[in-house]
Amino acid sequence: MFFDKLERVILVTGHYGSGKTNFSVNLALDLQKAGRRVAVCDLDIVNPYFRTADFTGLLQQRGIETIMPPFANTNLDIPVLGAGVSAALGDREKTVIVDVGGDDAGAIALGRYAPEIAKRPYSMLYVHNHYRFLENGAEETKEILDGINGAARLTCGFLVNNSNLGEETSAAVIQRALGPAWELSALCALPLLCTTAPRALCGELQSVEDIYPIDLYVDKPWNRQHL
Repeated sequence: MFFDKLERVILVTGHYGSGKTNFSVNLALDLQKAGRRVAVCDLDIVNPYFRTADFTGLLQQRGIETIMPPFANTNLDIPVLGAGVSAALGDREKTVIVDVGGDDAGAIALGRYAPEIAKRPYSMLYVHNHYRFLENGAEETKEILDGINGAARLTCGFLVNNSNLGEETSAAVIQRALGPAWELSALCALPLLCTTAPRALCGELQSVEDIYPIDLYVDKPWNRQHL
């Protein structure tokens, strides 16, 4: 597994709807199982519908600390960040996963903490879904990634191939996205950390390098059951 490639501060960025939050929840649970002490920071102050704050109960049941905007999970949606983010980033005993809002607009919040983050090693990931609008071509995706780097004032170090079609995802859907993912990796000069796949499909994808089995935690708001 790729876990040993990741630093203690992990920044999860990407295009809107790329699956950042579902990836962050899976990663937090798996790192905790692997023996790390884990905290999750919800830094998505742009999109109130898909964020790790919605899974506080699940994460805390597994012993994972959660840090979220003060008004998350209330009737208010105000772009305010709490002091807990700085405290978590300064804790060198924990692995801190930061779920960042989509595109450069979401990464602006991350830029506020850039001086603190840059003082220690960090891993900034770009979660890519080839089937999302504006991510079909490598050039278009690179523009999004470059915008995130600029807004965050930090540098992405890995790509995560999270290409899927939701409930219609099949092994063939994932296979078709492998070529574009490697093309993006070459264009951006960034290593491909892993390719995600629903756990039930991994048996059909044994030939895929660095496959990462994931579970679906983030669903459409109208289908979602809070955990």
